[in-house]
Amino acid sequence: MNFSAFLSDKILSVILILFAVITIEIFLLIYPIDIFIRIYIAVSIFLTYFIGLRLEYSKKQHYFKEIDFIIDELTDKYLFTEISEDADFYEGKQLQEILCKTNKAMIENVNNYKLRQKDYKEYIELWIHDIKIPIAAAKMIIENNKNSITQSIYEELDKVEALTEQALYYARSNTVEKDYIIKSCLLKNIVTESVKRNKAHLIRNQFKISLHDLNFTVKTDSKWVIFILNQIIQNSIKYRKENPSLTFYAQAGNEQTTLSICDNGIGIDSAELENIFDKGFTGTNGHLLNQKSTGIGLYLCKKLCHKLHIGISVSSQKHIGTEIKLIFPNGSFTDSVT
Repeated sequence: MNFSAFLSDKILSVILILFAVITIEIFLLIYPIDIFIRIYIAVSIFLTYFIGLRLEYSKKQHYFKEIDFIIDELTDKYLFTEISEDADFYEGKQLQEILCKTNKAMIENVNNYKLRQKDYKEYIELWIHDIKIPIAAAKMIIENNKNSITQSIYEELDKVEALTEQALYYARSNTVEKDYIIKSCLLKNIVTESVKRNKAHLIRNQFKISLHDLNFTVKTDSKWVIFILNQIIQNSIKYRKENPSLTFYAQAGNEQTTLSICDNGIGIDSAELENIFDKGFTGTNGHLLNQKSTGIGLYLCKKLCHKLHIGISVSSQKHIGTEIKLIFPNGSFTDSVT
C-alpha cells in the first residue's frame, strides 16, 4: 500500500474539497477581506484535509503491513485472523468481520468434506474386505477343479486380488500415520514375505530370484513395505523379457540402509524416469505388450515411502533392466521425522 495509490482512491473527496474551497472563495469576494486572509483560509482547509489523509494513511499502512508480516510468517495462513490485532478504523473492522465469516464457512466446508471422505474411505475398505471373500472362495473351487481353463481364471483372479489390495492401500494412503506400527524388522523377512505373496506369478513366468545380503534390521512398518515391494515386483513381472530375473540385496551405512530391487526387464526410457512416480503416468511401456497400466502402483510407492520417511529412487536402462532403491534411515523413526 503506497500513498499515491491511497490518494488516488480519495480523488473524489479531493475534488469535493476543492469545489468547496472555490465556492467559499467566491462568496468571500463580496466582502472586503484582505487577499492574504482568503489565501490563508483556502490553504488551511487544504492543509488540514491532507494532514487528516496522511494520518489515516499511516494508520491503515501500519495495519496492512502487520497483516502482510503475519501471513508471510504463518504456515497455515488461514489462521491469521486468530492472531492479528484488532483494527482501529471502520474499514479494517469490516474486513476482519468478513474474513472471520468466510474463515468460519471455509472450516465448516472442510469439515464436511473430511466427513464425506471418511465415509467413502470406510465404505471402500469394507467393500474390499467383503470382495476378498468371494475371490478366496473362487480360488478354492479352482484348486479342486484344476485344468487349463480354471488355471487361466485363477490368474485373472490373482490380478483382481492385486488390484483390490492396491485400492485398499490407496484409500489408506492419506492416513498412514494412523495405521502403522514402527518396529525393528529384518529386511530378509520382509523381502521373503513379498516374494512368497507373488510366488505363483514368479514361478509361472519362470523368474530367477536371488536374495543376498539381506540380514539387516530397519525400523519401519513391515506391512506397508511389503505392499510397496509387491508393486515393484508386479511391475517387474509385467514388463519382463526372456529369462527374467529379480535380485534383492541390501547395503548398510552409518546413516541409512539401502534395499535394492533389480530386474533385467525391458527397462524405462531415460526421458521418462523423472515422471514414473507421477499419478497416472504410464509412459511408453504402459502401451506395450497390451498392458493396461493404471500408473497408480509407483505413485502409491512414492507416496507411502514419503509417509514412512523412506527414500525411493530409480535407475534404468532401456532393454537392460531397472533398479529401484528403498532407503531406510537408521536410528529411531522419531529422529527421522524431526
